[in-house]
Amino acid sequence: MAFVLRRPFAISTCLKQLPKAAAPITRTFHSSPKPLNFHSKATPSVTTLTKSRNAFQQSFRRSYQSPAQAPSPSGTFAQRLLYGAAIVGGTVVATNLIFNRETREDGGMPPFERQFLNETFLHTGLGVGIIGVAAQALHRSGWSYRLMTMNPWVVMGVGLAASIGTMYGTFATDPENFMQKYALWGGFNLAQAAILSPLMFMQPALLARAGLYTVAMMGSIAFVGATAKQEKYLYLGGPLLAGVAIVAVSGFAPLVLPVTAARTLMWSERIWLYGGLAVFGGFTLYDTQKILQHARMSERGLVKRDVVNESISLELDFLNIFIRMVQILGMRNQRK
Repeated sequence: MAFVLRRPFAISTCLKQLPKAAAPITRTFHSSPKPLNFHSKATPSVTTLTKSRNAFQQSFRRSYQSPAQAPSPSGTFAQRLLYGAAIVGGTVVATNLIFNRETREDGGMPPFERQFLNETFLHTGLGVGIIGVAAQALHRSGWSYRLMTMNPWVVMGVGLAASIGTMYGTFATDPENFMQKYALWGGFNLAQAAILSPLMFMQPALLARAGLYTVAMMGSIAFVGATAKQEKYLYLGGPLLAGVAIVAVSGFAPLVLPVTAARTLMWSERIWLYGGLAVFGGFTLYDTQKILQHARMSERGLVKRDVVNESISLELDFLNIFIRMVQILGMRNQRK
């Protein structure tokens, strides 16, 4: 049931303010003076594409186009590389020191647990890669523009149906049925790519930074879960389910609350952003320990070994954290 609740606000928030954003953009185009020699036949299509692009950027309530700057010095790239490495390393060390005070008592991770966890992370990375490549291909084909003109409720409903249907189809398929298992898993990844393709409107540098921060956050938390005491964080399942319900309600707030409730909308956005980061960081910790528990159970023959099912939960955690990172970094760039 946690997967059903985790998915909605990971895929719908990019479009939740689209109706509000479309009106000012239309007024801007119609208020501009018409040139005397305006007779090109290709202009209407270009105008539609431009309006769709601007509408997506306005869905975050701010534009992410940075002002023109002077050429940066030659040492800027190296400095940024060191800055990113320091963030990743510092996050791993700090998270380990704060949360990992009680380590495993069995002398380290057994080989079968390590292999199971490594294969799960491999499938998670492969799934995220499929989503990224497919989203970029769909964006180039014009799918993002068509998606932006659709009704957000229809997009959310169809996206949830496709995501949940393929996800539970993957869960229900026996791991020995490789063809059907990986076909449904691939369909699940393509469903995520189809809905997340409008993110390709964002600046590549911003997306790269958001991906780096997401990997740093999830990597450090997963390291804590893998090296901590066995089943130490499995009790978090219930509180996290309650937290994800609160975050889901805050994510749907802009769709039902009036525009005049500015303060309520502001707090709902903060809960969705920063509360969502905390909740899905906790889910990463919980899912890592759950994967290790399933590895021990499969070693004893209690459950079947299925790394594909385990990777889906980590994919959902990654997507939810990544989308929030993109929005936070975009808002931060606008304030500069």
